[in-house]
Parts: sequence; structure tokens; C-alpha cells
Amino acid sequence: MTFPFIAQCLGQDFLAQTLGRDYLHVPGALTEPSHLVSFDTLNQLLATHRLEPPRLRLSLEGEALPVHRYATPVVTRRTTVWQRIHPAELHERLAEGASLVLDAIDHLHEPISDLATTLERRLRTRIQVNAYASWTEQEGFGTHWDDHDVIVLQIAGAKRWRLYGPTRHKPMYRDTAAPEAPPTDPVAELVLKPGDLLYLPRGWWHAVTADQGTHSLHLTCGITPHTGADLITFAADQLRASTTVRTDLPLHAPAGPQADYLAALRKELDAFFDDPALLGTYAAARDAEDLGRLRPSLPHLGRVPADPGLLVRLTTGRARTRPATVDGESLIRLTAAGNELDLHPAAAPLLDALLAAPGWTSFAALADASGLPVGDVALVVQELLAAQIAALRTGAIS
Repeated sequence: MTFPFIAQCLGQDFLAQTLGRDYLHVPGALTEPSHLVSFDTLNQLLATHRLEPPRLRLSLEGEALPVHRYATPVVTRRTTVWQRIHPAELHERLAEGASLVLDAIDHLHEPISDLATTLERRLRTRIQVNAYASWTEQEGFGTHWDDHDVIVLQIAGAKRWRLYGPTRHKPMYRDTAAPEAPPTDPVAELVLKPGDLLYLPRGWWHAVTADQGTHSLHLTCGITPHTGADLITFAADQLRASTTVRTDLPLHAPAGPQADYLAALRKELDAFFDDPALLGTYAAARDAEDLGRLRPSLPHLGRVPADPGLLVRLTTGRARTRPATVDGESLIRLTAAGNELDLHPAAAPLLDALLAAPGWTSFAALADASGLPVGDVALVVQELLAAQIAALRTGAIS
């Protein structure tokens, strides 16, 4: 599945003018939302997965409902315990006003995984997609704020959003103070219909209800922020190479040696933060360590066959390539999923095709895009599999 709305809604204007600053409502951004997920999908996931709280939970007026109100514990003969959902009780709780939440649905349903990968490629950060379903005008979570930006996609029914704006600039999960209470009157009131998109910066107070008592299903794509605190943590990790940084603090020394140590430490910090390329270095490092959504490639345990019909995809949307020189030889370096691979420059078009694809691509298509024989495509993919950067599947895409 492709997501043409991503380029339109999250283009340069969005990155330069909206991201982190103001909300954005785009009616009809997704033309076929049911192709992404549906209530049938949700029923299937609930029926075929053991989704333990808090991964799956019901919420009413900001409080999680006790699990025993919609599920019962089952003890297996190996003495493990899991919660079996009782559909009738689940239906009753939802009819009474509870909202159903399924966290990280991007790890359970491939079209949503493709969506998250596309967003990660565009925004260069980790995305987690949660599904929310409700049936009444009762608020499942009350008026609240999130510690991350969100992109909301309305899938089915309608949802009424009341937006109150922020009362603390860029609040964090670990913070020194909580935001003040929101104002009484919202700054905007929106009704999202199927296919609508809403972007909301972190810290914005909001309240959400199913509109006019109709059922509603929507996805919330949580955008992990990169903050100054993250950069300071990155600096601390990188500066461990410095003897000064590794040295014990002179807590028991006189004032003079303490001042000398602080001056030496400040010099190290000043030099580190004086690098104009620091933010790019930080972003590349965070991209390189992101594991994405790892998946096995059974039955292929070793050599990958040169089969034009085999399908491959990268496991992360944040892979990067750049030129590299090793022992005087020009190579193309791929960094992704905590690994680094140096490949022959002839592999560059193949890597570009994989980086651009939102989902599965056949060996035949990669051979056409790169000009390489299918056998060479298989050899490159074999290296990517060994590094956990890619995954294989056999058969047509369903």
C-alpha cells in the first residue's frame, strides 16, 4: 500500500512551519482508510493474539478498567497465565462508554507497519501506532496532553476533537513541572471523518469523543521527539572517550582543584558543541541504531536463492547510505538496525530502490532498477539479512 498523502501533508511546508508549532487538520487525506485497517482487522487481531494489558486495555474517564471486567485468566498446563477476552463482556463495557486501545498495532498488522515506516523515513524518528475504538460520547481519557506529537488518522465513524492548546512549552515525560490546567474554552473543535488527518504537537490539551454516539476507529501515530536533553545524553556518551570526562569528580579536593576540573570539563563540552555538523551527526547516529521492526526470514537460514519472485524489504525506514573509502577502495556504506555494511558501488541503485520502497519488492524489480543480475541481487540481500537490515518472504503480497 502506498501513502501519497504523506508527501502532500508532510512536505517541506509542514516541516518548516507546522511541525512542533501548531495543529493541522487535513480532510480526506486518505482516500481508502479501510484498506489500512478495519473493524474486521481489529476483530481478527483480538481473536488470534494474546494481547496482555496494558498492550490491550479499556479506558473510561481517564482510568483503565480492571481486566476482570472483560477477560478471565487462563492457566495453561505449563502454569503460564494469559487473559482470555470474553466478547460479550467486552461489548458491554464498550457500550457503557469505555474506549478500547491496542498499542503498537504497527507490529501486528503489515499495512500499518508500512505506514509507520513511511513516517519514520520522512520524520527520521521512531513511530508507534496505537488503535482506538469507541462507541459513545463518553470520554475515554478525559482532557489530557501527550508527551509526544501525534498524527491521527480517522478510519471509520466520526470523532470529535476539542483542542485547548498548550499550557507549558514542550512538556516532557520526565520534567521538572507539570503543565497548568487547560483553559475552559477550546481553541478549535473538529469532527474527524473517515480519511481525515490531524496533526497535534506535544503538550496540547485535547478531549476526544465519538461524534453523536456513533462508533469510531482511529489510529494515533506517536512521534518520538528529539530534545536538547537527548542531545546532552548523546554528548555524555560520546565524551566518555575523554580522560577528563572519565576522571572522578574532585568532590573532596579544595576549591582550586575543583575549579580547574570544571574549567577542563567546560573546555571539552565547548569543543563538542562547537561542531556545526553536530545535529547531523546526532541524527545519523540515532538513525543507525534504530532496529525498526525486526522479522525472521524463514525458511532461508543461509544462502539466499536467486529467485526473481522472492520478496524483500528493509526492516527499518531510517537506513542511510553514504560513500566510503576502505583501504583506498571506493564503496557504498549502509548503516541501519545497529549495523554497518560496506558494499560495492554497483549495489547503490539496488539500495536506493530498497530505501524508496514502503513495503515488499521482488528480486526481479530490484534487478530491473539496479541493472544487476538476479543472482547478484540475491548476494546483496543475503548480506542484508545477515545484518538484520532486511527480511524475505515467499509468495505474492496479499
